[in-house]
Amino acid sequence: MIIQKIFNNNAIIASDPGKREFVVMGRGIAFKKSAGEPVDKSLIEKIFVLQQKEASEKFKLLLEDVPPEYISVCYDIIEYGKNNLEGTLSDYIYVTLTDHLNNAMKMYEEGIFNTNPLSWEIRRFYPKEYKVGVKALEFIESTLGKTLPEDEAANIALHLVNAELNGSSSKFHNVAVQAEKIQDILNIIKYTYNIELDEQSISYERFITHLKFFFQRLMQAQKRWLEDDFLLQQVKSKYRRAYDCMLKIEKYLDTELTDEEKLYLTIHIQRITSDTIE
Repeated sequence: MIIQKIFNNNAIIASDPGKREFVVMGRGIAFKKSAGEPVDKSLIEKIFVLQQKEASEKFKLLLEDVPPEYISVCYDIIEYGKNNLEGTLSDYIYVTLTDHLNNAMKMYEEGIFNTNPLSWEIRRFYPKEYKVGVKALEFIESTLGKTLPEDEAANIALHLVNAELNGSSSKFHNVAVQAEKIQDILNIIKYTYNIELDEQSISYERFITHLKFFFQRLMQAQKRWLEDDFLLQQVKSKYRRAYDCMLKIEKYLDTELTDEEKLYLTIHIQRITSDTIE
């Protein structure tokens, strides 16, 4: 690999014989080096391969201002996430998480702590991502010697969720809104039936998963229609209370649901309330 650009002693852009560019990091990898010289492979610690061009360009801009140790710990967090989460992470995670950590550390130095009012919801609805967030705090403490507040685990989890949805930084807010809406929907069900839901049940877990994909379809304007509403009419007749609860949810969302969504929401409501009532 050949050095194309030097950011500091520890971070460079390099290219291979195929003219592919990589961000390469390693202690002293650019020390007394110049563009055009070969990379000392023995000094390479981390290689960033970003396929998305927009994400790659934004990440390069971050390298100009963000301390290399922050970039390095973000790399470790993302690699840990890739190994422990089921979905594929968008390249944007390198941009959004690095930028977030940089700002979080600035606030930390100023004695300002970025609280997350949805921390409890995120922990419940995105447990795998939240666990990665908790592990990320351990990485940060061991690498940077800074103990960030627990809410940062939720903030990091949101970035991971957004990256799993292949979103850019502009869609980050949607994930937080989604978590809040899921909680509101659960409250509608609890108040309608005057019960506490069994959060350990399989039906509850399936319902949460359904809602996550349901909101993805809403954001992407995906609508699927039933070819025959016979099933919906049968469910409406058999599970009238669950159907009425679904209508309350539709009113809360202020959007017209397809017959298919009405069908599945009604069935899920019937299942999770039956688990509790029985």
